[in-house]
Amino acid sequence: MVLAFRNLTITPDDPVAVWPTEAVAAALERGDLNHWQRIAAELRREPWGRIARQLEEVLTYCRPYGVAELMERALAHARQRAELAERAEVAEEVRRLIELSGLSRAEFASRIGTSTTRLSTYATGKVTPSAALMVRMRCLG
Repeated sequence: MVLAFRNLTITPDDPVAVWPTEAVAAALERGDLNHWQRIAAELRREPWGRIARQLEEVLTYCRPYGVAELMERALAHARQRAELAERAEVAEEVRRLIELSGLSRAEFASRIGTSTTRLSTYATGKVTPSAALMVRMRCLG
């Protein structure tokens, strides 16, 4: 059976990013693997975007067997990947700011009000610094 959106001006062939909530629900309930993969791809593209939020809403009242769990895992995985990438980006910026400052790591850490050990955890991405510490680092970099 071919998926069709009822009472909507868009079709399943339109980009998932423009689907309204009703289309996401229809794809979960009556769609197939192709539709679910397209939703998952949009989740990877924008893990906290509009479609991700719509999916969360739909899953509160629509729990198609197997598909609901699959979509929850896809969303969790997309967000986890995004958070890891963000953490790596922050760590890279910390390393860049240390280098730009021309200070030793010990001096840099002292000037932002932390220990050398803690600064190392920021530079490796093990710990994410607070916004206030990032502001201090940027003032030195």
